[in-house]
Amino acid sequence: MSFNNKVIWITGASSGIGEALTVALANQSSLSLIISARNETALNAIKERLPLVQIAVLPFDLLDYQNAPAVVEKAISFFGKVDILINNGGISQRSLIAETDFNVDRRIMDVDYFGTIALTKALLPHFIKNQSGHYVTVTSLMGKFGAPYRSGYCAAKHALHGYFDVLRMEHEKDGIEVTLVCPGFVQTNVAINALTADGSPQAKNSESTENGMELSEFIPKMIRAIEQKKFEVYIAKNEILGVYLKRFLPKYLHKLVVKSKVR
Repeated sequence: MSFNNKVIWITGASSGIGEALTVALANQSSLSLIISARNETALNAIKERLPLVQIAVLPFDLLDYQNAPAVVEKAISFFGKVDILINNGGISQRSLIAETDFNVDRRIMDVDYFGTIALTKALLPHFIKNQSGHYVTVTSLMGKFGAPYRSGYCAAKHALHGYFDVLRMEHEKDGIEVTLVCPGFVQTNVAINALTADGSPQAKNSESTENGMELSEFIPKMIRAIEQKKFEVYIAKNEILGVYLKRFLPKYLHKLVVKSKVR
């Protein structure tokens, strides 16, 4: 697939994977970008750095998912269409189940799951009308297996896999594609911004994230998966093994993860 003349909408575009993806795509062929996140100042700064590509800034908080239809209408108005929606926005977690306030569980599910599917559903009629469209949803290896301190995050990512697998089945007839991108540890601020038991950010990095895959290696692999319209792709270092252990040796994976004391 070529990105020529495509309109690509990226959520969570103000930092991390979203920002790096925006910059990488801006260096591609003729395309237009819509970038969304809560931080409008950061989005405008990214736009200013990339003057050679058409970029529309569309601030949006995934918690405000009741407003998704209006946000989608605004997105379509910029360039007359949306060809690819990259659902990248979200938040992580670092807290034990027994210590985590229920409101934290709810917030993670609201942002990572309900916010994402609200935007997806609001855009669906546009894709059906055009008989074309591509959803690219960034989940996680945690959408395939679990790890301590990430219960709500794992639950939301597992839910996204179930939802988008069915969306792909129901709308294949409408020319709609779905790609699920499952990162492992990537060198971003995801751990720093992760919610703790009371809902406050962890405000510090983790060793696993610091030692994760560099964005310069991750982003080309993600772009390749989008171009090839992969159903599902795992992009990670050694932690990718967990996907296959979960499938064939789940008890062994359980022991391995518990022993690793991952944070």
